[in-house]
This record gives sequence, C-alpha cells and structure tokens, in this order.
Amino acid sequence: MDAASRGYRTALVEQSDFGKGTSSRSTKLVHGGVRYLEQGNVSLVMEALKERGLLRENAPHLVGDLAFIVPNYEWWEAPFYGVGLRLYDLLAGKYGFGDSKNLSMEETLERIPTLKPEGLRGGVVYYDGQFDDSRLLVHMARTATEQGATLVNYCAVTSLLLNPARMVQGARVREMESGEEFEIRAKAVINATGCYSDGVRKLADAEARPMVAPSQGVHIVLNGEFLRGGAAIMVPHTSDGRVMFAIPWHGHTLVGTTDTALDEVTLEPRPTEQEIGFILETAGQYLDHAPSRADILSVWAGIRPLVKAPGGGSTAALSRDHSIHIDASGLLTIAGGKWTTARHMAEDCIDQAAVLAGLDEQACVTKRLRIHGYHHHASRFGHLSVYGSDAMAIQEMVRTHPERGRRLHDALPAIEAEVVWAARWEMARTVEDVLSRRTRCLLLNARAAVEMAPRVAQIMAAELGRDEAWQRRQVAEFGELAQGYLAA
Repeated sequence: MDAASRGYRTALVEQSDFGKGTSSRSTKLVHGGVRYLEQGNVSLVMEALKERGLLRENAPHLVGDLAFIVPNYEWWEAPFYGVGLRLYDLLAGKYGFGDSKNLSMEETLERIPTLKPEGLRGGVVYYDGQFDDSRLLVHMARTATEQGATLVNYCAVTSLLLNPARMVQGARVREMESGEEFEIRAKAVINATGCYSDGVRKLADAEARPMVAPSQGVHIVLNGEFLRGGAAIMVPHTSDGRVMFAIPWHGHTLVGTTDTALDEVTLEPRPTEQEIGFILETAGQYLDHAPSRADILSVWAGIRPLVKAPGGGSTAALSRDHSIHIDASGLLTIAGGKWTTARHMAEDCIDQAAVLAGLDEQACVTKRLRIHGYHHHASRFGHLSVYGSDAMAIQEMVRTHPERGRRLHDALPAIEAEVVWAARWEMARTVEDVLSRRTRCLLLNARAAVEMAPRVAQIMAAELGRDEAWQRRQVAEFGELAQGYLAA
C-alpha cells in the first residue's frame, strides 16, 4: 500500500491467504502498549500512540475506542496505575482516545458487573483502540490495488533470483492452485514474512543467522455474558510476566494472551493444554463466574515474529520495535513491530527499499491515506460495519436477492451475501478464507463454523466455478482444521 501509493510498481505474493498467520490472530487491539512504559521504552509508546490515532483517522470503520478497566485488589495499585495511565494519556497528546481516571469499587462494578467483588478496592479506567485485524488487512489490500499494486494470494516463493554478483533481482513463485511456476523480476525484494523471515533469508544465503525469535500467543473466546458492560479488563501482571486482556469483541469475550517461546513455526499453530489452562486460571482470578473448558467457543494461536535480543532472555522482555535488515544479497527483511505501528513500519521499509533500488525519491503519503471502506458512521450497518462503505453494496445485494440475507448459522450474524462478496471482491479462494478471515466465524465459534461450511462451500462453488468434488474436499479440510479450534 505504501509503495504503490508513492507510484512505485509493486507486486505482493503470499504463500497462503492474506493474514493466514499472525496478522489475523492478534489481540485485536490498536494500542500504545501500556506495559512498555514500565520497561522504560517511552519512544516506542509515543510512536505507537501517534500511529493509533492515525489509524483511527484513516480507518474509522474498523478502528474504535474501547474503555479498559484495571481492577485494583491491592492498596498500592490505584496510585501506581493511576499515575502510569495519566502519563500514557499525556504521551498521546492530540491523538488521545480519552482521559484515564480512578474509579471507586461501585463505579468499577458498574462498568464491569462480572468482576469478582471479593477484595475489590476500585479500578482505573483508560482508553485504547480496538479493531478487527484481518478485516483491516483485507481493506488495506483493497487500498493497495486501488493505488496500482498487484496482489496475489496462494502464490509461494520457491527461490530467489540472483544475478552473477549474487544480488537478489526477483523471485521464482509457484501458483499453488495450478502448480504453475513463473518469475518476477524487481529492483528491490522485500521479505515481510513475519515468523517465516529467516526461511526466506536462507533462500539467498544458506548461512544466514536467524534474526527472529518466534513466540506463540493463545486466545480463548467465550460467550459475551462473561464480560457485560461494554468495557475491557486489563491485568497488568500475570504469572508468566505478560499483560492479560479480556475484551468484548463481536458480541463475544476474547481472553488472552500467552507468551511461549517456539523452536519451529507452522502455518496453523496449535494451543497447548498448558496455555489454555493458564488463561482459564487467570480469567478465573478476576471474573465472578470462572470460565471452564466447556465455556470455550473457540481457541486459537498466533506466532509473534519478535526480533532476537543479543542476550536472549524471555520473549515477554523482548522489544516490540521493528527491525530492518539488509543482507549481503540486497534482500531487505523487516521483522518485529506490531499491528498498531504497521503504517510506520511500511514507511521505514519503503524508504530503505527505494534507496537500495536506486528509485526516484517519493514521499510517503499514508499518514493521510484513507483505507478502503472509509466511513465515519459504519456502526449503523450493524454487524456489516466492518465493511465500511462496502456494507451498502452488500445490503443492495440482499435487497435484490433476498435469499442472500439468510444467516449462515443461528449462533452468529454472518449472512450468505458476505460469502458472495468475499469470493467476488476479496479474493477468498477457500471455505477457510471466508469463515476464518473474511468473516470471523471460526475464531468466534468453531462448532458453528463447522456447521456453516457445507453451505459456504456451495455458494463459493457457484461463484468460482467449482464442482461438487471441490465442495466435499473443502468441507472435509475445513472440518479437520476446525478441530484445532475446539477446546473440548
């Protein structure tokens, strides 16, 4: 999006679907990072708070304000967190989302009625941002194409093209559906593959030293009744050293996250029993009704591509700053960072790539680039609000074809028109693409998503020209995948 909006000829290839990895498995927060203040990383917090504000300005249909409550059960927590969060407000400046303040016990329970009242002294409320990660990613992809970029999913890089001087000049890629291979030549090749960064670097240099320390974060999703009142809970310190959040999201309660160092990465990481138990135990310390495994509607894992620290240490202590590395071959790798600072990461990356490629200097324009679907009053579209201005086209589809207004399942609001829209306009190629990332059904309620799969496959087959055998394979593959999202 950044490169194309500067006027550079840009192509992006993705081995799977857009957002298949980390980008669709975040904690759904656009935030400055309260805990980085405690680490003394004020510059990272200030940058993130500014980017948080820009993201809300450019994508108001996908980024909104959310009140967070830090419950106080010890006498020192109110003054300690109260002062820290006022500093957080101060650092946000004109990009602030709201003023923090201390709450009495009664005010705290009024905002979160499901908090455990025993020993509760009060709380501190502050404001941060919330979003739908894969929906923002899809809309950024749409914006990039509108700016002239070419984007292709299910197209994997098999090797990098090197000239006689061993400098990267393109990539050989395989179109995964047909198996066809072809070459793309470019003046600059950017490796922005998250936890797969080191694997791509080894395509140019088999001896490349690893720069990524992958860490797994797990979330569970519960019924919305676990978090009535519309505010989120933030627990500043858990037994594994991370912050824990309980957040209202799409009518459900999202709780996470863990931090487990990994030795290897996979496209479909699986939560461990220990991680699920840790989240349930931590949630039970703060919620009046402790959740059990039977309450989990969906559980899923994402892998953070953290940049290695020279001295090692726990992944919770690693900086979330992004890092740009240029190998001897000229391959540019960007790793680390987080969703909130994605725009700034891209600006840094394209600045470097343009110099590396000897391109004419063009200023970054994304600070004021409206994201596809930009709409200030999208909430009036109900559950279609995440489509922004596209919601009107989906509603028109339902008006002209009323059967497209049918819900895919009683437990979730997704309708058939969204499947058609995803296949026609958002490059969805599989049932998983629709149920996991174009809608969020799999992440919200895995069993309901499994029951939707046959109808979704049928609608997609009509749109994409697939046969019944394709439908059966899709339903079977999705069912197998969804087993990993079931906790009991």
